[in-house]
Amino acid sequence: MISAANRRQRLNGNSLFVLFLLMFGFSIAQAQDSTIKRFQVAVFTPLYLDSAFDASNNYRYEKYFPKYINPGLEFYEGLQLAVDSLQKENVNLDIFIYDLKSTTQPLYKIISDSSFSNIDLIIGNVNNAEMMLLANTAVQKKIPFINSNFPNDGGITNNPYFVILNSTLKTHCEGIYKFVQRQFALADVVVFRKKGAQEDRLQSYFDAYTKTTASVPLKIKYVSLDGNFDSTALKPHLNKNRETVCIAGSLDLSFASNLTQRLASVSEDYSVKLIGMPNWDALQEINRPGLDALEVIYSSPFYVSNTNPIALGIQDHFKNKFFSRPSDMVYRGYETMYRFGKLLVQHGPNLSSSLGEKKYNIFSDFDIQPVFTSKQNPTLDYFENKKLYFVRKINGVFAGVN
Repeated sequence: MISAANRRQRLNGNSLFVLFLLMFGFSIAQAQDSTIKRFQVAVFTPLYLDSAFDASNNYRYEKYFPKYINPGLEFYEGLQLAVDSLQKENVNLDIFIYDLKSTTQPLYKIISDSSFSNIDLIIGNVNNAEMMLLANTAVQKKIPFINSNFPNDGGITNNPYFVILNSTLKTHCEGIYKFVQRQFALADVVVFRKKGAQEDRLQSYFDAYTKTTASVPLKIKYVSLDGNFDSTALKPHLNKNRETVCIAGSLDLSFASNLTQRLASVSEDYSVKLIGMPNWDALQEINRPGLDALEVIYSSPFYVSNTNPIALGIQDHFKNKFFSRPSDMVYRGYETMYRFGKLLVQHGPNLSSSLGEKKYNIFSDFDIQPVFTSKQNPTLDYFENKKLYFVRKINGVFAGVN
């Protein structure tokens, strides 16, 4: 059975509030057998409940949810669905939900409370500052912390209790490099970038892997483009006689949008494949009419198959109950809660040494590996999901490739 804490319940005649309660409706149940160990999970996500309701518990936004509330709320909804599944399996967990944007119960107060030492697992949908606080708490109290969304290590070292699910940029660059080696070994490779510190860092990751790869290294050509470049700036670096793999060497979505348009405009004359960055799931440009002929590929640590039965069930749930489609954050909340909840019950206090087990994957095949400071200094800094999927879009259709 599953129990939950820190729920906020507010009600008036408006149907929006009924929906809100449905989304936040964990049932509270107690274990019938007091001898069974019940593990405790603390989940942190931004819900903005204090700003959504006034002092009289009236909802401020009438008949809609502001966009800034949606990601944390959707993560919560996926979490709730996972709790329902775990409850049906009689998994013994107590789950405590904390609003990261609470003004009355801020994060530093929660983690400094003596009762927090009883927590067995931390799951977070966090920003950088919140990640740092929770990672420090995890290593001090020896509690595994699953960072479900923030794709950065924040400079954290020597922390065997910290897990990054949303793979870091370094891992993506290495994955893109290996993908191009495997899929396009004979193609010309051009990295189009703009000037900037972040772009220099991206290039350094590619260059570093060139020096260490066990396979034939890629011959990468780097081209820096001005802000308002057009297709004439790209053509001299494309080959009419064979395929050119173009890599977007920047996380700037405006740059990505322009690059996509310009390469699409010349794709009839040149054989081009465009490989984007991991944030391209938010790039609307690749969905625009007229760009179907350009093949676009980008990396992601999360992938939900259209035929996955649990995903189909979640889609039906959202369609019938909320008249909408679930976002990626719903799936992320579900698979994080289910997978690590099951591992916690199986391994208990030994969970930290079993985080990499390939069990209980729901949508994504996580490959959680230890990350060390260096070969010369083999200190375990943290764990990271090294599994990447490559999403291909061509002729208006998205598909996963490995």
